[in-house]
Amino acid sequence: MRVGIGLPTAISAVPGSLVVEWARRAEEGPFSSLGVVDRIACDSYDPLVALAAAAAVTRRVLLCTMVVIAPLRNTVLLAREAASLDALSGGRLVLGVAVGARQVDYDATGADFRERGARLSGQLAALRAAWEDERIGPRPAQAGGPRLLVGGTGNDVFGRVARYADGYVMGGGPPRLFARMADKARAAWADHGRPGRPLLWAQAYFALGDDAVDAGMRYMRDYYAFTGPYAERIAAGLLTTPQAVRQFVQGYAEAGCDELVLLPAVAHLDQVERLADAVA
Repeated sequence: MRVGIGLPTAISAVPGSLVVEWARRAEEGPFSSLGVVDRIACDSYDPLVALAAAAAVTRRVLLCTMVVIAPLRNTVLLAREAASLDALSGGRLVLGVAVGARQVDYDATGADFRERGARLSGQLAALRAAWEDERIGPRPAQAGGPRLLVGGTGNDVFGRVARYADGYVMGGGPPRLFARMADKARAAWADHGRPGRPLLWAQAYFALGDDAVDAGMRYMRDYYAFTGPYAERIAAGLLTTPQAVRQFVQGYAEAGCDELVLLPAVAHLDQVERLADAVA
C-alpha cells in the first residue's frame, strides 16, 4: 500500500507560501501523493488551485482530491479545470468526487442539496464525455482523462463507482469499516462486468508531537461540528503518535487499500518530517 500526505488547505489562516513549501517537502519524502479536501463556506483554498500550485514545485507525487464536491460546480468547467491540471502536471491528477455532507456549502453556491446525488450521477458520465470532446481543451495527459474516484458510504455510491469511475475513496474511519466498503465496491464492480478491480483509496487525519495534539483535536471538532455529538468520536480517531500511525497504516494495508492519504490537522511544517519518519 502507498501512503500520501494531505496539504493543509482547509486549516484557517494558512499562508499560501506554507502550502507550497509543504508540497515541496512532501516531494522529497516517502509519500506517493498529495491530497486536498473541499469546502466552500470555510476559510480554505480551492482544491484544484492548490494542487496546481503543488504541481509547479513537484514532479513525482500524484495530485489527488479527497474529494471535490462536484454538484457545487459547473460540470464542463470542472472537467476543463481537471484536464488542465492533468496536462500541466504530466498526468498526475487523481480526481476524487462526492456529494459532500454540509448543506451550508450548497447554500453558499445556490446548488440544490436535495438533488445532489442525482446531479453527481449525471456529472460522472458528463466528465468523461467532456474529456473526449475536442471542443473543450486542453486534452488531459492521461488517455480518457484523469483517474476518477467516487467517495461516500451510501448504497448508491458503489453503483456510481462501477458504472463511471476507476475506483472508490473512503473519507475516514477504522480499517474494519474500510474493509466492508471495499467489499461493496468490488462486488458492484463485478456485478457490472468491469474487468480487473477498482482502485481503493482512503484518508485519515494526523497531528504528531505533544505540541500539536491539542490544536489538532480542536481542528477536528470544529471541522466536523456539523455532525453534532459525533464530532467527538471523529476527533478521537486522530492519529497522534508514530505508533498509532504505523498501526493504522498496517490495518489499512491488510484491508486491501491501495493508497492511504494522511491529512494534517495542524499546519506546522514539521508535521511533514514527523509523518515521514513515522511511515518510512
